[in-house]
Amino acid sequence: MKPDIHKEHEWLTRLVGEWSYEHECSMGPDKPRETFAGTETVRAIGDAWIMAEGTGEMPGGGTAQTVLTLGYEPENKRYVGTWFGSMMTRLWVYEAKIEEPFRRLALHSDGPSFSGDGSIASYKDVIEILSDDHRTFTSYMLDAGGSWQEFMTGHYRRWK
Repeated sequence: MKPDIHKEHEWLTRLVGEWSYEHECSMGPDKPRETFAGTETVRAIGDAWIMAEGTGEMPGGGTAQTVLTLGYEPENKRYVGTWFGSMMTRLWVYEAKIEEPFRRLALHSDGPSFSGDGSIASYKDVIEILSDDHRTFTSYMLDAGGSWQEFMTGHYRRWK
């Protein structure tokens, strides 16, 4: 059985390749932003899914491994995915929305708040394709006032 492939699936294949990245993230109020770097391999799983495996530095030291999966469900007209990393025990489950057709995809999920009090916060990770060999991954958290606050931005450059 082979799934029907749509233009939304084809868009995901633009992410396939070998990438290097540099991220900059906020470490909290009144603290300087930190940078960290790594590599990511994105491969197709059939024609309908992609899987991205990353390895890189952690803010504050150490090494992290991450896995991102993304696909498109034509029956529900939505992108879906997951993310997990070696630095935590949570599986982040995404429901995604196109913010700009075939350029910017917003991945929405809920997870532990940065406050450390056990509360749950809303997050949004945005993948934006700037060119065939340059994309960004920007992370936001929804604040108490209902505004999205950026806390991490990464630039990915394809090298293969």
